[in-house]
Amino acid sequence: MGVFRDALAQPGLRAVAEIKRSSPSAGELRAGADPAALAASFEAAGAAALSILVDERFDGRVADLERARKATGLPLLAKGFFRSEDDLERMRRAGADAVLLLLRDLDDDRAAALQALARSLGLDALVEAHDEGELDRAIGLGANPIGLNARDLGTFGIDRAAQLELVSRAPRDRVVVAESGIGSRAQGAAAELAGADAILVGSTLMQAVDPGAKLKQLLSRPLVKICGLTRAEDVAAAAEAGADLAGFILARETPRRAPGVLPVPETMLSVSVFVGERSEAASDLTQLYPRENGHRARRGALYRGERKVADVLDQPWLDRDPAHWQEAARAGGRVVLAGGLSPDNVREAIELVRPWAVDASSSLEVSPGVKDHDRIRAFVEAAR
Repeated sequence: MGVFRDALAQPGLRAVAEIKRSSPSAGELRAGADPAALAASFEAAGAAALSILVDERFDGRVADLERARKATGLPLLAKGFFRSEDDLERMRRAGADAVLLLLRDLDDDRAAALQALARSLGLDALVEAHDEGELDRAIGLGANPIGLNARDLGTFGIDRAAQLELVSRAPRDRVVVAESGIGSRAQGAAAELAGADAILVGSTLMQAVDPGAKLKQLLSRPLVKICGLTRAEDVAAAAEAGADLAGFILARETPRRAPGVLPVPETMLSVSVFVGERSEAASDLTQLYPRENGHRARRGALYRGERKVADVLDQPWLDRDPAHWQEAARAGGRVVLAGGLSPDNVREAIELVRPWAVDASSSLEVSPGVKDHDRIRAFVEAAR
């Protein structure tokens, strides 16, 4: 495969930052945008690759691709409505490393022919699907990478739940890109946990005051989880502070037991927390601890549906065993670090462990289940 696919296949969630002045769905986004300046900014912010809209109907130009090529060494995806061999040859000459093929506009014979030509030209083909039928077609065509778009190109509506279901169905041996509708760390994390290797982000970046800073924010880790939430006003305070995950303890043996999974804004994912066995809960994720000797175990797991997506290391960090942080740092995969974390020690923990997420509860309370909003803000700020 080519450099575009290889860049997205690296460990961790990768990002394709899109450069466009307007879009079919949102209209004008950033009039006069300079593709060279944006390409350099996105590269500095951690983009794995760039997407350049070249369709003139939406104020895109092939010259934008050429200017971006001169400004960055990142792989470039030419994004347009390509149907002919001449289209692909022109994109290659302009500096593209990959081209977008929309199954919505191509039958299987035409898509296969364009894929074959792309390979012969040294281009990757990002084959884009919008529904289950198109995903099955992409799989049958051997597409790799596969783009799964949350936006219906007929209505321009966003359906993130449908996109995540498609992502979760895609074969694990293909590089999968979740496209459209991602405006927060939590939404990017949702795609990541569903199985996406990368996210493609355009309008969110183009509408930001500082597009590079916005991209860096979307990719920043660790995520921040505020757990033990029992009141709507505390959920709101956590969201306002910039937390990404809201934890609701549904286990019986705790004074922090929530009345249920409370509503969370789109900038957050909800997490239901159980001990021993879990029940049905209307949450995005589930955190489950085994029961040991009648008590909650110190190690648990985070699940998306039935699939384990992270380990939870919940220990009385530093208080009883100062070696726990070093132990956690040796753990592989995604780690949610919890247990005794506070605004005072979370930065040190992050620097030593480099976790995927950090989790705090009792250290942020006025009383069990009632949060101190100043402490929530201090914790999030320290974790960032």
